[in-house]
Amino acid sequence: MVEPTRKFFYGWVIVAVATFALVVSNGLSIGGIPVFYKSIREEFVASGAVAAGNAESFIAFGATLTFFFAGVLSPFAGFLIQRYRLRTLMLVGCAMLGGALIVHSQTTSPWVVYAARTVMGISLCFVGVLPSIVLVSNWFVRRRGLALGILLTGTSLGGSLISLISPPIIAAYGWRSAMVVVSLFVWLLLVPAVLFFVKDKPADIGMLADGDGVVEDASSVAVEGLTLQEALRTPLFWVLALCAAAVFYPIFVTTQQFILQATKIGLSPQQASFGLSSLLAVSVAGKFLFGWLSDRFAPTRVMLACCFVMFASTIVLLNLNASTIYFFLLPFGFGYGGTFVLLQRIASDFFGNREYPKVLGVLIVIETVGAAIGGMVTGRLADASGGDYTSAFYVLIAVSGFALVLTMVLGLMSGQKVSRSHGL
Repeated sequence: MVEPTRKFFYGWVIVAVATFALVVSNGLSIGGIPVFYKSIREEFVASGAVAAGNAESFIAFGATLTFFFAGVLSPFAGFLIQRYRLRTLMLVGCAMLGGALIVHSQTTSPWVVYAARTVMGISLCFVGVLPSIVLVSNWFVRRRGLALGILLTGTSLGGSLISLISPPIIAAYGWRSAMVVVSLFVWLLLVPAVLFFVKDKPADIGMLADGDGVVEDASSVAVEGLTLQEALRTPLFWVLALCAAAVFYPIFVTTQQFILQATKIGLSPQQASFGLSSLLAVSVAGKFLFGWLSDRFAPTRVMLACCFVMFASTIVLLNLNASTIYFFLLPFGFGYGGTFVLLQRIASDFFGNREYPKVLGVLIVIETVGAAIGGMVTGRLADASGGDYTSAFYVLIAVSGFALVLTMVLGLMSGQKVSRSHGL
């Protein structure tokens, strides 16, 4: 039995808490941590813990570990999400992230750094993008594009926030103390927010998605879509997955390693950090705008526009210098913000909510493979060129173009999902 809509929809509280979870978790483990890299690299090289010739690969490998484990364990996390309360899993993720930051801040061993970055990656399976998307998708259907657009601004806001907060603390007290300070975002703010405000789905409080009414019987809420095995048997899934891998290659390289090249073309560490912060800030606008547009136009067409903007911006890398750097960073950030939202939105639209956590978990693994390949190839090419990233950026341009082509194919194939999904 469905009753009239309540005036206030608790789903917007869920969006706020989930967005804050991404601000903290992605900001501290992925988006904002590159501002620590220069100080970490210099100290570990000076101490002899890392050879100067392997310095770029040391940084790249640590970042890749975070991405890799956040991705490769996502199907397992999706399995757990369908069996345990999201609030419990998110609290576990908070403990792992906060603890890993403390360990990282105190070690002088590269292997302990790698272990800490691994735990940070695992923490994202429980308090990062996957659980946050599942949580918000539980609460929204008709307005899912807008809700996910708002949610995923958290990944950019977190990186931008940490990129602005950390450099002055690093300059005044060193990178180790700065890392302890930013870990307090987890312990003092995120843990209480998750503990007191997260509720898994609207049916738990007798409501329907989007605030479209209230329901007395939670079991009456429909579950539609494909199982994971059914999704894996569709060509559409694999085109989407390959597209996601191609998209995340340039996203990872730009957000994690571009800052190192920026200092080699004449920018100070502070200017390079500001550039990274600007990239992430612009991506906020992209996530919000393109998420909103995907509620009004075909999501595959909106994603095509995003990928085109990304690819067009990479052409600037052919002549990158201090005066052209923002002609790359700003449009790339705008386009990448949109693709980040649209990949998650399209997966939900194509395959439904029956086993969405599992389907999204497998897609995240494939995204992660693309990002990991990007990180390792870029680091190796930079080391081979004496720390210069120019040749690595040529590969980035090619991969961005490949992502654009795959998005076109995805648009042509997208009609398949209508008849298949509605036939369940």
